[in-house]
Amino acid sequence: MKHKVLILNGPNLNMLGIREPDIYGSGSLSDVEFACEQEAKALSMSVICKQSNEEGKLVTWVQNAINDMDGLLINAGAYTHTSLALLDSLSAAQLPTIEIHMSNIHSREQFRHHSFVSLVASGMICGLGSYGYVLGLRAIHRILNTA
Repeated sequence: MKHKVLILNGPNLNMLGIREPDIYGSGSLSDVEFACEQEAKALSMSVICKQSNEEGKLVTWVQNAINDMDGLLINAGAYTHTSLALLDSLSAAQLPTIEIHMSNIHSREQFRHHSFVSLVASGMICGLGSYGYVLGLRAIHRILNTA
């Protein structure tokens, strides 16, 4: 059976390549999604990539993933540090989840050091730029194939 993974990107990730390229790199979100699709194919998985600047949409997508997806990669952007609603939806979904951050949130401003997502994620990858998504897919693949 081919595992299905939902990749969610939160606020401002649609601005990749434009917003602070010294922190987030020069690649676009489309570049990240393409790399994820290629890695998923190599791992015999499928991915669906979604991005929203709206918290409620992210919550709804997590809820909808309960019946349709086998795993989840999430870069919640700023909602990582603020969203109890997202935490609650991830907790209810009980899907293997890998938290992704392109920058090292622990070497940035103090308010970025806390992650609500980490409370329910299987693991976190941060500070490796867009390559973190590829590693996240590999981690989900390993979790799903050893469960």
